[in-house]
Amino acid sequence: MKKIILPLFLFTLLLILGACNSESTAEETTAGESDKAPDTITYESESGPVEVPADPQRVIVLSTYSGDVMSLDVPLVGVDSWSKNNPRFEEKLVDVEEVADTDLEKIIELEPDLIIGGSTINNIDKLSKIAPTVTFTYGKLGYLEQHLEIGKVLNKEKEAQTWITDFQERAQQAGEDIRAEIGEDATVSVIENFDKQLYVFGDNWGRGTEILYQEMKLKMPAKVEEMALADGYYMLSQEVLPEYMGDYVIFSKDSTQDNSFQETDLYKNTPAAKNGQIFVANAKEFYFNDPITLEYQLEFFIENFLGK
Repeated sequence: MKKIILPLFLFTLLLILGACNSESTAEETTAGESDKAPDTITYESESGPVEVPADPQRVIVLSTYSGDVMSLDVPLVGVDSWSKNNPRFEEKLVDVEEVADTDLEKIIELEPDLIIGGSTINNIDKLSKIAPTVTFTYGKLGYLEQHLEIGKVLNKEKEAQTWITDFQERAQQAGEDIRAEIGEDATVSVIENFDKQLYVFGDNWGRGTEILYQEMKLKMPAKVEEMALADGYYMLSQEVLPEYMGDYVIFSKDSTQDNSFQETDLYKNTPAAKNGQIFVANAKEFYFNDPITLEYQLEFFIENFLGK
């Protein structure tokens, strides 16, 4: 009798151990699967949720956000013409294709895993079928909020926030130094000449305006505040330009444009011109407000206002 019971006992024990081992293996497998990073994340865009890659490797940008993507070390395969022609971006975009929102075949060939653009681009529905597409309305977000949102799209929110905090601290300190140098009441304006038309800018239209007015707290001339602050920019004629010229002027200049107004007595007789307080920047490097451009603009302002 004992001879029969012992084998039965051993057999039952083996079954129990086998079941425990299987359960343990299943738990380990489940745990391993749960530890694995997801392939996609959901970004809550202004037009609704979009499932985007958690680690994008082939991004196309069809608006002014190329610098935001590059600053977060995410690979680009296609960018808009404005980005491609930006000297600040030239080295990083050597092997990146220039594309437009109408180049659907070319975009397909580039096999993007993510497309980022402005809300006014063409073919959004068609682009969304090629790759997850996220769009932003220009000016809807503050310039630093915009970078943070792109950080979220790229699953790099922490990196974006770290840069934002550091940049604001440096820009605000530079503002204190500049106000101490030029006086609290000194005014600064930003002008640009494009397609035979003069423009002056408010505090959120690139060209360094966000740094000058939002972070550095420098003052704009009363006329600029009246006409350009609400819309971001104001188009004006040469005849009234002196009314919009501050004590200091940042001239975002495109050398390919007609800049003959600089030779007029009207321009030369403004206090800023007479006092050598017009600082000329390359417009193609100055248009945007992404981290790469903002770093350059900050450096430009420190060098020109403080001589550092």
